[in-house]
Amino acid sequence: MHEKKKLSSKLPPGMAYLSLSNVSKSFSGNSGFLRRKSDPVHAVRNVSLDVESGEILGLVGESGCGKSTLSKLILQLLRPDTGEITLEGENLTSLSASELRKRRCDFQMIFQDPYASLNPRMTVFSTLKEAILVRHPQLATDRPALEQSIRDLMAKVGLDARFLRKYPHEFSGGQRQRIAIARALAPEPKLILADEPVSALDVSIQSQILNLLRHLRDEMSLTMIFVSHDLSVVKYISDRVAVMDAGEIVELGDATEIFTHPRSEMAQKLVASIPTITASS
Repeated sequence: MHEKKKLSSKLPPGMAYLSLSNVSKSFSGNSGFLRRKSDPVHAVRNVSLDVESGEILGLVGESGCGKSTLSKLILQLLRPDTGEITLEGENLTSLSASELRKRRCDFQMIFQDPYASLNPRMTVFSTLKEAILVRHPQLATDRPALEQSIRDLMAKVGLDARFLRKYPHEFSGGQRQRIAIARALAPEPKLILADEPVSALDVSIQSQILNLLRHLRDEMSLTMIFVSHDLSVVKYISDRVAVMDAGEIVELGDATEIFTHPRSEMAQKLVASIPTITASS
């Protein structure tokens, strides 16, 4: 088992790095041929959750449980109906659109399908250049420094600089996900939200990406939320796990503890769904 590394925080004692307080989100329902209004869909219900600095929190649950909606709320792609989301003590939900744009560098996302999330008409160099300039626009006039930053970023995710002029279709799935990770790191975020980042990859490649993410967390002091339906993957990479069901957090605790002694019905169901290998007679 890998060693859980505890990283220091500059926040005042007792203050979580990322904090959700009574966050809820509903969507209006429409049904039938005439699109008549039906009862609202409660995607997220009164979720309160703290994530510590340098922690990898696994967010797990079945499809439709609210994981994606909660992720979008954390990233401020959706605004909650009620509740507050604070990052480093700043209430993101109270920021204006212009104020929020200034903070977007601080939280980035790694998507499930790297091919769909990368622009097929942009080379790796152009993709990373665009992302780096968001945080460091002054590098636009310093070509050598910009190129070195891009090469350093490539090396950080385990890709050779000779690939810089290639396009997404020229890479394998694992290589494309490394490019997507590099793009997420380019603006120097404080929080990474990884949405099923290995589910589209071959099993042989999944462990490489998981180890890379864990290494980057330790090296760059990242805080990460790892979203998945696969509890075995979440157990491997996460410090703690939050289990969602019907828009609520139904269990929260140490990853190994939830895996070995699940208390909630949903956690027990997810553990039971993990494939097991039995010896043949």
